Amino acid sequence: MGLILDMIGGLLLVSGASFLLFGGLGLVRMPDIFNRIQAGAKTTTLGTLLTLAGAACLQPAWGLKLLLIGVFLIFTNPVSAQVLANAAHRRGTQKTPLTKVDHLAEDRGDKS
Repeated sequence: MGLILDMIGGLLLVSGASFLLFGGLGLVRMPDIFNRIQAGAKTTTLGTLLTLAGAACLQPAWGLKLLLIGVFLIFTNPVSAQVLANAAHRRGTQKTPLTKVDHLAEDRGDKS
């Protein structure tokens, strides 16, 4: 049973590290701050959760602590990304010309 958990844990760690790598790549390749925030928040949330799950498989005694960290991460990471994007929008940060729809500006009655 220990060998199977070690293999699953290693696979989850590699998967989590891959998602974190793709998140870093997304931060470099995306055209504007709003896309960068989206890429960063989604991939770091999933990558970190997979990494925590891998660590829980490798160290089952830490499972409850890692679960609590994961729950905290699920609530805080998307909220912080939304707050950052809202602040950037209020500040008037330029969007890429490919952006066609701005629902936040429509909701506020702004002209875009």
